[in-house]
Amino acid sequence: MTEFIPAAKPLIGDEERAAVDRVLQSGMVAQGPEVAAFEREFAEHFVEGLPVIAVNSGTSGLHLGLLAAGVGPGDEVIVPSFTFAATANAVALTGATPVFADIEPETFTLDPEAVAAAVTDRTRGILPVHLYGHPARMTELGALAEERGLSLYEDAAQAHGAALHGRPVGTFGAMTMFSLYPTKNMTSGEGGMVVTADEATARRVRLLRNQGMERQYENELIGFNARMTDIHAAIGRVQLTKVDAWTAARQSNAAFLDAHLRGVVVPPVAEGATHVYHQYTIRVTEDRDRIVQALKEEYNIGSGVYYPIPNHRLPSLAHYAPDLELPETERAASEVISLPVHPSLSADDLERIVTAVNALTAAGS
Repeated sequence: MTEFIPAAKPLIGDEERAAVDRVLQSGMVAQGPEVAAFEREFAEHFVEGLPVIAVNSGTSGLHLGLLAAGVGPGDEVIVPSFTFAATANAVALTGATPVFADIEPETFTLDPEAVAAAVTDRTRGILPVHLYGHPARMTELGALAEERGLSLYEDAAQAHGAALHGRPVGTFGAMTMFSLYPTKNMTSGEGGMVVTADEATARRVRLLRNQGMERQYENELIGFNARMTDIHAAIGRVQLTKVDAWTAARQSNAAFLDAHLRGVVVPPVAEGATHVYHQYTIRVTEDRDRIVQALKEEYNIGSGVYYPIPNHRLPSLAHYAPDLELPETERAASEVISLPVHPSLSADDLERIVTAVNALTAAGS
């Protein structure tokens, strides 16, 4: 039996374990010097030195970032439905209303024309997701936000190092979140990063993550316990030294798949975009579930369907969008398969993935 090829594979090595041991031996494991160092290094590496605030998860980052930016009851924030539910959840947790707009079929990201049609007099902001590691159409969305007097935010959970015309994601919006969940392009074990160019917003995020305190027992507002530990930050600092090589490997693996897959729609890359391939997501027009099952059962290859149920159809969020029709979102949800693209893949792994997909799509034609 050939070895199983997982859809995703966290990479944790001796350096990360040594960093954790160092923190444990120091006796300072809560938010401390490792977190502060990680914030500085992440800012310099990814977002041109903008203020970065570490939190305990990507979802916390979105929630606290939106709260700090002033989003709340009575507001609407336009979001994609074709993404993980955390994006809309974070909007709803502020007391605001997530408003779902359709995606463009090529990049799986918010369609600026659909966003424009969804704007009302209650719209506070636009929150695109750089899905699968491909940047959303930030130029057009930024122009729309400026024209309508709206805020532009970014969900960059899957997009560490992605860019548009040389400008890194995380530098377009008034607030951005990066996730550090184990399967992301880099991890801290668990965690998130909030980016904002506005110092007042950054300070509010710092207060919100720490029970509303900047100084102990001097609570300025009602906050949360959403701190990152030094243990997690130490892991993240090591991962920062490796992520660029991992991204290059993902891009190389994606190029191989692009060149050799047949019978599927491979993920296009928009002009001027740098795709970091958190997921390598193809489209198949028929027998999607059969192909996913056969990849595992016949070829021992893992894959994923991200995401089979659009957010506006989920029981938790459907009441925000009664009778809403999002045709491109629905089509993507029925056609997508994410194939392994992670840096651990060998040349033989890539050959097996190509052989399997090509055989299965040919069999179904």
